[in-house]
Amino acid sequence: MTEPFRKTFTAAPEHIDVMGHVNNAVWVQWVQDMATAHWDAVADPAHMAEFVWLVTRHEIDYRGNVAEGETVTGTTWIPGESKGAQSARRVDFTNEAGKVIVSANTMWAMLHRETGRLARIRPEIIAPFLLEIE
Repeated sequence: MTEPFRKTFTAAPEHIDVMGHVNNAVWVQWVQDMATAHWDAVADPAHMAEFVWLVTRHEIDYRGNVAEGETVTGTTWIPGESKGAQSARRVDFTNEAGKVIVSANTMWAMLHRETGRLARIRPEIIAPFLLEIE
């Protein structure tokens, strides 16, 4: 098992909506940024050359928000084994006080980069990303 992957984001003016906080579409982008950065940081280069991931489902809970200039830390991990060509991913964003304010459960499909066809996720591909949260 591995440690969760973390990345920090700061709300810039272009992230802010009419309510004065980070727009929901930005949170979706940050979820994708987290997944991509995790893959880039951990995946075997041979796997990166052969495969690409696409999101198939986002489920996001908003429990708070941040304003321009505020920072959040995203933490992501794969909560369990993959199923065929799909894998779940969890992303939690905590504010500067350490409170989880946005949580996402997402499903991703792995495809062969050249053909665009679904690819079964082999254990050696997913193993570096697995984490059990108690």
